[in-house]
Amino acid sequence: MIKIIAIGKKHDKWIIQGVEEFSKRLKKPFNVNWKIIPNSNVSIIDKVKDEESNKIISNINSEDFVILLDEKGSNITSPMLAEIFNNQFVLGKNIVIVIGGAFGVSEIVFKRANFILSFSKLVFPHQLIRLMIIEQIYRCQNILEGGKYHHL
Repeated sequence: MIKIIAIGKKHDKWIIQGVEEFSKRLKKPFNVNWKIIPNSNVSIIDKVKDEESNKIISNINSEDFVILLDEKGSNITSPMLAEIFNNQFVLGKNIVIVIGGAFGVSEIVFKRANFILSFSKLVFPHQLIRLMIIEQIYRCQNILEGGKYHHL
């Protein structure tokens, strides 16, 4: 199973349709559960990051494989991401994908992450990243099944 933890508001209307479309295509172990954690109301950036990060950590089990999305992470190909998923599923691990808040996450989340993934050196709106990650999860499933969605 895959859990996506995202800081922020619920999916915007324009995101819901895409998330639902890709979600209905997913089969175990690629099925996704979302945990949306509201933004912190604190006004000091470091305290925002700490509060949101502590909430993220409280939703992660010690045996989970954690992928943190961050622009400072590694850029990899979709087949490489599919291999990461496959390796963890073979080990019987659940995968947790973390999308931090507007100010990122604190060191506690970076230290807990097993892999830090960057979609790009560009910064994207968090709502758009939600759609992008669910599409990539579907793409990974299709790659591992030998499907035609991902053209090599």
